[in-house]
Amino acid sequence: MDHLVEISDVSLAYGDKDKTLAVEHLDLKVPRGDFVAVVGPSGCGKSTLMKLVTGLLPPTSGRVLVAGKKVSGPLKIVGMAFQNPNLLPWRSTLKNVMLPLEVTPPYRYEIRRKRIEFEERARALLKMVGLVEFAGSSPWQLSGGMQQRASLCRALVHEPSLLMLDEPFGALDAFTREELWDVLQEIWLRQRFTTILVTHDLREAVYLADTVYVMSSRPGRIISQYEVELERPRRLETSLQPTFVNLVARLRRDIWEQRGGTGATAPKIGDGENECKGS
Repeated sequence: MDHLVEISDVSLAYGDKDKTLAVEHLDLKVPRGDFVAVVGPSGCGKSTLMKLVTGLLPPTSGRVLVAGKKVSGPLKIVGMAFQNPNLLPWRSTLKNVMLPLEVTPPYRYEIRRKRIEFEERARALLKMVGLVEFAGSSPWQLSGGMQQRASLCRALVHEPSLLMLDEPFGALDAFTREELWDVLQEIWLRQRFTTILVTHDLREAVYLADTVYVMSSRPGRIISQYEVELERPRRLETSLQPTFVNLVARLRRDIWEQRGGTGATAPKIGDGENECKGS
């Protein structure tokens, strides 16, 4: 199988003297074109995983490969979106979306000659997410959900092979969040870029991903893997199916156990548990 991302026996420690292990013996392989989600208790190293894959942090031991090459620094084939859209307030929506084309090789060397072509690409993405009429608007004129749509467009405008999403919808209300699940799913179904989503929202993970990985408490490692055997495109009615509900419950139980069984009562798994294949 062709894996775009391979994390092999990776450990990472923070600090010079009293080192803190963020992740230890972390293994993860993501096939090209797959959509995977990573969940786990707070502080388990999910964001550290993002930094390792994108080259923002080097591992203390082990290796990280992307597209068959060892990651030794920030990658140009990656698009990223975060919980905070971080749109530049002095730029229009269109110009915010075009920013990666101005700074990422090889596009930055072609921006003068191909500006019209690049603008058309950005507008096409904005049209796909329902924002083309707001191309000239400033970020402050957009709602939170609209800003996050623009952030997704910015992450995808340079056609990355890998999209990294760190809690991209975490700050939005439930209705807007669910609406953007469908927006992201539609874009992914059209373009099939490899995607790694880090999220605390277990419903979001099951709704969007092909495979969901659960990380342990710190130091983080993968403790379980679940294949999401739900047809696409998924709709909100999908979240009412026993397969969906039971998989969310299994993920919640895994995380509950990693937290030492504290807090809410252990989640119960229904009769549809055998429909959710895990390892």
